[in-house]
Amino acid sequence: MIAIIDTGGANLASVTNALDRLSVNWKITTDPKVIEQASHVLLPGVGACADSMARLEQANLVAYIRTLKQPVLGICLGMQLLFGSSEEGNTTCLGIIDAAVKKISPQPGLTIPHMGWNQVAFEQNCPLFKDIPANSWFYFVHSFAGTMGPWVMGSVSYGSKLPAVVKWQNFFGTQFHPERSAEAGSQLIRNFLDL
Repeated sequence: MIAIIDTGGANLASVTNALDRLSVNWKITTDPKVIEQASHVLLPGVGACADSMARLEQANLVAYIRTLKQPVLGICLGMQLLFGSSEEGNTTCLGIIDAAVKKISPQPGLTIPHMGWNQVAFEQNCPLFKDIPANSWFYFVHSFAGTMGPWVMGSVSYGSKLPAVVKWQNFFGTQFHPERSAEAGSQLIRNFLDL
């Protein structure tokens, strides 16, 4: 069973639909006992960082998430929550990755949010990339981005190089939405579930 931590994000339906297409059992929850029994954990998110962190605080999940040993995948805002802090609302996040999330710098010709399909360059070997061609296209919607560092497995070029896939121990994150990214996204979810 896959535990989907309820951060109040608007992408829960698309995430559960993607899991249904893969015939995977899932449960949306904030119950630590349910999360503990799950083979894998998803941390999805769409919306404001501070709101999602407040929801995790209210459920007494912040310290608990840091202790998880099974594979965890943060999606979009869920990936940003893995970082130490975010400029969005000057929010303290989960602190699994010791770095900050910052607003994407405005540049001529770039619209913010970064929204639409973009190619992901593989920076390091990562089990999430199995059977996915290099420079595959994924669907992004975000105005904030994590910091580049040794945790970055894949990057996207949008004015500058931004983290698209991160990994730190058993925690993974994708800035894009694999559940909305056609076959490459489905394969990435399969690869995560195979961990």
